[in-house]
Amino acid sequence: MGEIKHLVVVKFKEGVMIEEIIKGMEKLVSEVDLVKSFEWGEDTEGPEMLTQGFTHSFSMTFDKKEDYAAFQSHPNHVEYSAAFSAAIEKIAVLCFPYVRVKPAA
Repeated sequence: MGEIKHLVVVKFKEGVMIEEIIKGMEKLVSEVDLVKSFEWGEDTEGPEMLTQGFTHSFSMTFDKKEDYAAFQSHPNHVEYSAAFSAAIEKIAVLCFPYVRVKPAA
């Protein structure tokens, strides 16, 4: 099994300082070497009926499933997760080995 992708899609609660939550996640992934790459984005184009209210996505890549498991129990992740969870109204999470069909140029 190769690299593992951890994909999180969320809708934040009303009044949440989203910028602070994102800064916290950027800090988290910069402090934990287990995270190979990290990307995030905010939906700007999706029709409401398809986005189902989700507004932001976060994606992390890990070299192997053991690294992902270690990340889940890392003290920095455990601490950050409390603030992240409190800010979320709705969430979907997928973790999967992925197949790269077209590498980045």
